[in-house]
Amino acid sequence: MPVAVVTDSTAYLPADVVARYGIEVVPLYVVLAGHSGREGEEITPGDVARALTTRGQQVSTSRPTPGDFVAAYRRRLAEGADRVVSIHLSAELSSTCDAARLAAAQVGEHVVTVLDSRSAAMGTGFAVLAAARCAADGGDADEVAAVATRTAARTRTFFVVDTLEHLRRGGRIGAAASLLGTALAVKPVLHVAGGQVVPLERVRTSARALARLVQRAAEAAGGPGASLAVHHLAAPDRAQKLAAELQRAVPDVRELFVSELGAAIGAHVGPGAVGVVVTPAEDGDRD
Repeated sequence: MPVAVVTDSTAYLPADVVARYGIEVVPLYVVLAGHSGREGEEITPGDVARALTTRGQQVSTSRPTPGDFVAAYRRRLAEGADRVVSIHLSAELSSTCDAARLAAAQVGEHVVTVLDSRSAAMGTGFAVLAAARCAADGGDADEVAAVATRTAARTRTFFVVDTLEHLRRGGRIGAAASLLGTALAVKPVLHVAGGQVVPLERVRTSARALARLVQRAAEAAGGPGASLAVHHLAAPDRAQKLAAELQRAVPDVRELFVSELGAAIGAHVGPGAVGVVVTPAEDGDRD
């Protein structure tokens, strides 16, 4: 394709989707037990979940280097692409986008367009997928970037964590810091707004929290044709239950992905976290 689409490993796109559309994924780094490894290649979600439940184990993350992005961009250009559109998780949550922009300046900003999704996980992933589909249909770089921007802007991300402690340690808690110190029985429902983690509401039980995720997702879908993703870390049963309830609550879903969060995001939300990402259909695409 004349336009190559690049993202980072926190988009958590299914492997078959990455392969089908030829999406280039640049991994973040996860530091575990003093060892730094590439997310999804050398350090798995299971590694992170085990470390976070082991006393004394620390987990941290770091962005890809500008050199990692330079290599990815040059590789795709050498393979025949004329332009690259590179889409990444929120700059409010990571400096990954900064590294991509440094690389674009080195390769040529007239060749590489870098976009901040102002989201994370499939909040970024759906923008990447829309861009890749546009590129596969022959869209030029401006069209590919525009569809990614529109998709990211209308996507909503909601999630529940067992504890805010992991977000606090990683510095990703944002306005949700106001919930620290609340009663342990309170389960915060969080979302991503303005690129930051923000509290949405508080409920009393995990069951109620999952019910609110479904209700919020149905409201955000706004009608038929929405794309949905369910994420979790070490909570597959909760994720499958959430997916089943979403299928009942949201009419005529276009696609529904269920996946475990990778190490980079999982390290900040902790085991037991579950979330849902919703991209409503564009008005012209609704039945």
